Amino acid sequence: MNMPSVILDRSRKKRLEQGHPWVFKSEIASVEGNPVPGELVQVLNHQGRFLATGYYNPKSQITVRVVSYQPLEKMDRNFFVSRFQDCKRHRERFIGEENAYRLVYGEADFLPGLIVDRFSDVLVVQLLTLGMEQCRDSIVEALVEVMNPAGIYERSDVSVRELEGLEQRKGILYGECPRHVIVTENGLKIKVDIVEGQKTGYFFDQRENRASIKPLMTGWGTRSGIKLQEVERDGQLEQIPVNKSGKEVTFPYWDGATVLECFSHTGSFTLHACKYGAKKVTCLDISEHAINSARENVELNGFLDRVEFVVDDAFHYLRSQVKGKEEREVRAKADHKVDTSKPLTAGGGRTWDVVILDPPAFAKTKGAVKGACRGYKDINLHGMKLVNEGGYLVTASCSYHMRPDLFLETIREAARDAGKILRLVEWRAAGKDHPQILGVEEGHYLKFAVFEVRSKQAL
Repeated sequence: MNMPSVILDRSRKKRLEQGHPWVFKSEIASVEGNPVPGELVQVLNHQGRFLATGYYNPKSQITVRVVSYQPLEKMDRNFFVSRFQDCKRHRERFIGEENAYRLVYGEADFLPGLIVDRFSDVLVVQLLTLGMEQCRDSIVEALVEVMNPAGIYERSDVSVRELEGLEQRKGILYGECPRHVIVTENGLKIKVDIVEGQKTGYFFDQRENRASIKPLMTGWGTRSGIKLQEVERDGQLEQIPVNKSGKEVTFPYWDGATVLECFSHTGSFTLHACKYGAKKVTCLDISEHAINSARENVELNGFLDRVEFVVDDAFHYLRSQVKGKEEREVRAKADHKVDTSKPLTAGGGRTWDVVILDPPAFAKTKGAVKGACRGYKDINLHGMKLVNEGGYLVTASCSYHMRPDLFLETIREAARDAGKILRLVEWRAAGKDHPQILGVEEGHYLKFAVFEVRSKQAL
């Protein structure tokens, strides 16, 4: 091909041959043909052997991003139509009838620098790199052909574009785009703000993880002394729940868990907890806007009677509840009469059957990992202290730099300091609309775990 070439250094690691789509500036020995920024180049090894085609940007530390392992002349409408058809087939196979999902996931869909999320008949696009920015029109045309949306909205208002020499931008690219779109996830209705919501408006990567909490939400009634009793009604035997006094319990969610969701954002875990039978859910976020969004979603699904909303910093809230719990325990052990009419000085003191921690990324750079470890240890330490004996801690990290082994080690240290024994019940990653290319560690960012929490004193 009569195309500019990037020749790689002899001593580089052979990451490209193993499927990694990035070529760093430090791996390049020379550049031939004076490529224009954003233009396609062929990538050659030090012997001149063709390895891949990618787009070029000398302003970025990731100087070449691979889009094909075959010679490719241009990224035009036909190229994107073919790629988007592949993306659509994958989602239809694994996501099924859902009307909202991540349609294009950058490198994992062989389209580095491009994110496309589907919200019913509206698509939200992020163009993160110069190479994709220059293909804006072809991308829009191809999306219209493959997906036939009512509208396409751009949310390229992210700082990573500045590393590519690009300004942040947002706005309508095609058709009509209402600010709020109602979509479904696992049978729940969710109102998404595509204009002002975080990232593209909603986080799809936890879809399967949110559904995985279902077994945790019921089976708690016996702890409250409620049991099923056989009675005869209208000549037929049936089982009804009764309390310790033998009175019938009419509350339909008597067997449900009490749940605390921290960092709730739009309340997605709260919604799933209610759907699966939780008795009472505390939905907490530091952002009043997020809590208002969560309240709208809870009301949309008819769960308001089982949810309380708290606007507070999760770190502060967890610590205050632990302090109150510890003060309550001291009172209970006192060898003298305690005036229980006086409020606890620390406040709080509540506990839950299930505590869910789904924080934003604490480590956005490699240098932030040490501080992130302290943050993850803090919330998990206090979170597990607030789990009732034999209950569950649901915890996640979306920080790529927080590697899985380090995340688990941090939680193990928290358990040691809390005097807890954790039993790992489930370990998960991002959902099926967030596939991962083997060898591309940057795609393995989400860690999600469910632990049973036991106290050493109780074993």
